[in-house]
This record gives sequence, structure tokens and C-alpha cells, in this order.
Amino acid sequence: MKYIKYLIICIFITVASGETSAQNTDDARALVKEGVKLNDEKKYAEAIDKYRQALKIDTGSMFTNYQLAYSLFLSDKGTDGLPYLQKVIIGDEKLRVAAYDLSGLIYFKNKQYAGAETKAIDAIKLDPKHASTQRMYALVSFHQNKRAQALLGFCSFILQEPNTPRSSEAYGNIQHIIQGGNLKPEPGEMAQHGIDANTNALNQAITQAVADFSKRKYASAGDLLTAELKAIFTNIGQLAERQTGNDFFRKYMAAYFYQMALSPNMAAFARLISSSTPESAQWIKNNPQPMVDLETWVKAAARGF
Repeated sequence: MKYIKYLIICIFITVASGETSAQNTDDARALVKEGVKLNDEKKYAEAIDKYRQALKIDTGSMFTNYQLAYSLFLSDKGTDGLPYLQKVIIGDEKLRVAAYDLSGLIYFKNKQYAGAETKAIDAIKLDPKHASTQRMYALVSFHQNKRAQALLGFCSFILQEPNTPRSSEAYGNIQHIIQGGNLKPEPGEMAQHGIDANTNALNQAITQAVADFSKRKYASAGDLLTAELKAIFTNIGQLAERQTGNDFFRKYMAAYFYQMALSPNMAAFARLISSSTPESAQWIKNNPQPMVDLETWVKAAARGF
């Protein structure tokens, strides 16, 4: 009898604990839902408070950790959100790319470009088709005067997200880099420090590739861009093969676009990159098969890390 009585007590405690746990989970979810609504209303301080309350109840919720970091970022307290994002990176595979991406944005906003670059690379390795992270990589490279990395990064971004305002902006950055432009420091930001020898050589590879194009005649701006990009991809690809270090750039960016330069798809690629211009938009409309061939090549081409 004593054993049965003990067993009944244990069952009661287990059931009661389960009911309490379920209630706590429901309470935490309700707080998170309120936090999301407040965040959407730009009431970031109130949203942060709701998320903190929810985490006291359910400390293991990775979604709540991410949402708290996001609201902190939007309220200009992004650095405070980094520990929460690190928990997400470790604890939730599904949210890991988003956490890396948001971490990169926080570093970028704080002008910590090297840190942002590292987070962008980590995110791309997890999800190579995440367009925003490709764009992040290009922007933070540009801010570090890594012109080759930035140019190929913008090209990679447009492959994932063509025909949007962001891709049009990226094409403008590509043109700026081809024409020899560097990113000017923002107000209050110091000028760039010296770059390493490998980066300088890659920058010079772009300059050398397009050095005499102003003397050549082309039927259209699209034809000129095709020739310029082919020369740039070839120069960068061949140079990167001889360099050591920075495996991500050498394998994922330089080697891939060198393959592109050797393929018959450069004309279509140049038009895709510049599809925001009327001439390229019309070319794409008039030449559907080369665009299909390019898409087929992109799907099949190997791209390693």
C-alpha cells in the first residue's frame, strides 16, 4: 500500500509539473507575441522588456533570444544583443544564418568591418543562396578597400537577387569600382589604413585589367562591360591561384568567377548584372536562350569554400 501511495504521489507531482511547465511556455509565448507587436510599432524599449520577461520564464527559447537582439539592434544597442545571438548560433541550426547575418549588421553599423566580414562569411558558408549576406560581404569588403572582394561580392549578390533596387545599387557600386573609385570615408570616420600585399595586388589586378579599355570601341555599353568583366575575372582568378590564405575568397569568389570568364556566358552575365539599364533589359528580352544557358551554368558550376 505504501508503494502504491508513493506512486500516486509521484504521478501527481509529474502531472502537476507538466501542467505548470505548459502554462509557463504559454505565458512566455504570449509575452513574445506582445514583443513582436511592439517591435513592429517601433516601441523597441517596451518590446525588449517583454522579451526579457519571456526569457526569465523560458531561458532556452532561441527565437526569443534572436528577437531580443533584433530589437536591441533597432534601438541602437546592437552590441548588447551579440551575446544573445551567440546563444542562437550555438543552439539553433535553423536560426543560425539569420543570427550570423544580424551579428554582421551590428558590426557593420559600428564600423567594425573586419568583424562584419567574418560573420558574413560564416553565414554564406551555411547558406550560399542568402542574398542579403552576399551583399553584406561586398559592402564590408568595399569599406575595407578590398575592391576585388567587393566587386565579386556584388556580382555574387546580383546572381541571387537580380532586378531589385538593391541590385541596381550594387551595379552602381560595380561600375564605381571598375572606374577606379574607392569608398570615401563617412563623416567622422577615419580614412582607410594601409592594406596587405595580397589585397593591394588584387586591387591592382582590376586596374590593370581595364587599363586600355578607354581606347577600344564597342558596339554597346553591354559589350564593353562584358569585355571588362571577363578581363577582371581572368586577372583576379589567375592571381588568386598564386596567393595563399583567405581560402573563402580564393575558392568561393575568385575561382568561381574565373570559371565564368572561361565559359561562353559572359555576355548574358554582363547583361544580368546591368539589367537595370534599358540597353541590357532590351538585350535580355531579345536573347532568351543565352539567359537560359547562363542559368543552367550557374546551377551546375561547382563553388567551394
